[in-house]
Amino acid sequence: METFLIIIHYLICFFLIVVILLQAGKGADIGAVFGGASQTIFGSRGPATFLSKITAGVAIAFLGTSIWLAHISKTRTIGSVLDKAPITEQAPANAPAEAAPPEAPAAPAPAK
Repeated sequence: METFLIIIHYLICFFLIVVILLQAGKGADIGAVFGGASQTIFGSRGPATFLSKITAGVAIAFLGTSIWLAHISKTRTIGSVLDKAPITEQAPANAPAEAAPPEAPAAPAPAK
């Protein structure tokens, strides 16, 4: 399930990038005034509202999959690798006792 959701999330990310790049900037209409081609495929205001609605829908889907993936990641219970590692060496039963710390040297006798 998680792998399927990640694939869907990547597809939504790619589609969101494409939809955003297809939108014209705010200054795109000024080019038509000076003889540039105008973008009237969807009508005078058609592409802006159509692409805006698609962008909003894809952004909501992106937000939903992001929250869902975060929830899956949070609730997953995976132990540490150290919990699964077998113990291969054990300490010998008759290990020598720890060495006592060295004693401090005696203070020199006062000179007379």
